[in-house]
Order: sequence, then structure tokens, then C-alpha cells
Amino acid sequence: MKSWLSILFCIMFMPAIAQQRPLTGIVFDKTSSVRIARVNVRNSNTGESNYNTIKGEFTIKASVGDVLIFSKSDHFADTLTVKNYLPMAVYMRPTAIQLQEVTIRDNVLNPQRRYLATKSDYSRIYGPSSNPDLLSIGQSGVGFSIDALYNLFSRSGRNAEHLKEIIDRDYRQSVIDFRFNKTYVGGITFLKDPELTDFMLKYRPSYNMVTTANEYDFVAYVRSSYKRYRRNPRAFELAPLPKMFIDTTK
Repeated sequence: MKSWLSILFCIMFMPAIAQQRPLTGIVFDKTSSVRIARVNVRNSNTGESNYNTIKGEFTIKASVGDVLIFSKSDHFADTLTVKNYLPMAVYMRPTAIQLQEVTIRDNVLNPQRRYLATKSDYSRIYGPSSNPDLLSIGQSGVGFSIDALYNLFSRSGRNAEHLKEIIDRDYRQSVIDFRFNKTYVGGITFLKDPELTDFMLKYRPSYNMVTTANEYDFVAYVRSSYKRYRRNPRAFELAPLPKMFIDTTK
């Protein structure tokens, strides 16, 4: 009789065991969006518990509907219900705000602040005369914008527009540099120079991606690009310049 009960017990719980699948994710600090390690991840339904890695990544077996509890001494505990098996991004709120020493250098200032400072220095080309609209609407009705006509036909106006394009382009590139920097990329790929510089030049992201991708998507982009780089490090290399022969007899 006991053997039959044991068999029946196994049959009843076999589907639940079969549904257990590895679930992965990354734990971030909610305030700074920096990855945090030594977070205990526990499945309250199965009792399984482990810690995430120093890179903030975790893997735990779970079923849809299981409740995961994330705990760390200096952060408030968080609970999440498993809804699917897509990688999870977990944000834990710190129990206290710790002030860290910050060294400010010009090349790491917020690109937006540098852009606004540059616009202030060149206030003339960003002032009312920079309005590109040919038509203007005033109290007397619709007419031609004198500022727009001046910028369209005058050499100084065209030069101002050209300078503004350069400033705007430099701003977009500085935004990319601010996020896609050597410290950040090296921490994900563990590359060192000269390979790190070579990789960053070949797989530099676009301005649109840098400004729209969340942290998880951006890390995934760096990792997938790194895998392609490892498969073919010489991809995207420029062809060597043709040899030039100068006739010195003439």
C-alpha cells in the first residue's frame, strides 16, 4: 500500500517538477542603475536559494507563477512573480543613500551640459536668427522671415549653419562616448588595449541606440557584438592603401 502511495505522490508532482526551467536575469541598484552582487535569490515555492555573481547575474530554476525573493543587507527586499522565461531585470532600492567621492573632469561631464554651454558661447547662431522657417506669422499676417532669408543667401549665414551642424554632430558623438566608454565596455568584455580600442571602433553604436536602449538591451548589444568580434576580429577593417611609386628621375 505504501509503495502505491509513493507512486501516486510522484505522479501528482511530476508535472510540477517538469515545468521547472532555468530563469536568468540581472540585479541593478534602483538609484544608480549599477549592477549589484551578493544578492540572495530564493524561490519561495521550491525553497531553492543561491547568490548572484559579481556581475549581478543570477540563474535559478522556477516555474511560471513562482515567487522569487531578492534580498541584500543594504537594500530593501524585493519579490517578483515569474510570468515567463525571458531574462529579468531586477531593480532593488537601497536602504540608505551613500555619498561617494566623485572626481569631475571636463571630458566626463554630462554631454547635455557641455552642449548647452557651447550653445551659450555661440548664442548668435542659436538665437532668433537661426530660425530656419522662411515664413513668419506676425500681427500683420504671414510674411517672409528676414532672418531665414539672410541665413539662406548670405555667406555668414551659411557659415553659421555649417558651424551649428558641426556642434550638433559633436554633441551626438559625445553622448555616444559618454555611455560607450572604455571602463564600461571593458567591464563587460574584459578586453584590454589594443583589442579594446579596436573593438570599440568597429562596433560603435549609433546615437539613436545609445539614447533609446535600456541598460539590459545595451549590455546585450555589447555582448553580441563581442561574440561577433571574437569570431572574426578582422571584420570591418579598412583595405590597405595602395602603394604609390614616385618617379624621381624626372
